Amino acid sequence: MARFEMNSPDIAGLGAQAVTADVFFQMGLDRSIGRNGDVDRIAAHMWFNLAAARGNRDAVTRRQEMAAEMSSAEVAEAQRQAREWIRCH
Repeated sequence: MARFEMNSPDIAGLGAQAVTADVFFQMGLDRSIGRNGDVDRIAAHMWFNLAAARGNRDAVTRRQEMAAEMSSAEVAEAQRQAREWIRCH
């Protein structure tokens, strides 16, 4: 059986649910509207980026919308976090 590290509080809440592009997309939506706390554009962009990388076309659009509201430094940080997430998982 494979071991799955759950370093992210967002992922930890999923339990046994399969981590798919749609799950990443939903996490992006949750962070973009502040469903579970404050709005976090960097985290939203990161989750949309991961969803887009797994083939969710709506995530591409949402990621672009988030980027339009962010500074270039914030976008760069979101991209760094997405790469780090991929590296760790």
